[in-house]
Amino acid sequence: MIAVVYSGSRTAFWKLTQNGQVIAHCNTTGINPYFVDSKTILQILNKKVILINNAERIKKIYFFAAGASSVERKEELAKTLSSFFRYSKVIVENDLFGAAQAACFEKSGIVAMLGSGSNCAYFDGKKPLENNFGLGYILGDEGSANYLGKMLLKSYLNKRLPKELETKFTRAYNLDRAQIFEKVYNKPQANIFLSSFFDFFIQNNKHGYIIRMIDEGFEKHFQTYILPMVEKYPEEDLHFVGTVAAEFEDRLIHTAEKYNLTIKSIIKEPILNLLKHYIN
Repeated sequence: MIAVVYSGSRTAFWKLTQNGQVIAHCNTTGINPYFVDSKTILQILNKKVILINNAERIKKIYFFAAGASSVERKEELAKTLSSFFRYSKVIVENDLFGAAQAACFEKSGIVAMLGSGSNCAYFDGKKPLENNFGLGYILGDEGSANYLGKMLLKSYLNKRLPKELETKFTRAYNLDRAQIFEKVYNKPQANIFLSSFFDFFIQNNKHGYIIRMIDEGFEKHFQTYILPMVEKYPEEDLHFVGTVAAEFEDRLIHTAEKYNLTIKSIIKEPILNLLKHYIN
């Protein structure tokens, strides 16, 4: 049995396969080795009956995780997973590697991630080339769910949301200033708290104020990631991976057209293409 896993900071998608067929699947809380320690990871795994029941049957795991950006993080995560899946060979790569393979398979291209976080890289057909992106939810992640969450909270706290959106936000979350500050500055995994507000964007996706916030986020993403990559690799296809890109595909295409760029593909769930790659 083979397991293929794609994990952002918020959600990890698990597919268990045998003889080329998916026989079980589940979602868990995101497993980002930069933010969660081994004890927490094992607690996450032990909450899923599917994983417990199949732990000893899985012989190989391909795990693509946000935060697995260094050799040390990859080794640490692989060691933790191996302690749960005792008979499995564990292969860990970062989520950008998984996104690139899902979008390009074995071809080259520019691959941008727009999900809980954001990033971009040139994929040479084998691996994403290193760059200076990937600064995380405090210094980077322009256009991502946690970036948009920050913008929404700032608008709410500064009383800049239109009245109807302010009312909806208050009813949906019932958060005051002190609670928001506590969750952002004092509680662990503030990035997940921030990205959780992306649901509000989806629910109000026709509102002009929300559309402007999305457009501003995508504009920042293009200026930070896409334009420098396109300048360096002008002949390469451009691909996007992630929930934010897929949910607001029309606004993403609109932003690309401003720069006379064509988006080759937009993939919401990279786990499906990764399955094709690793079980065939």
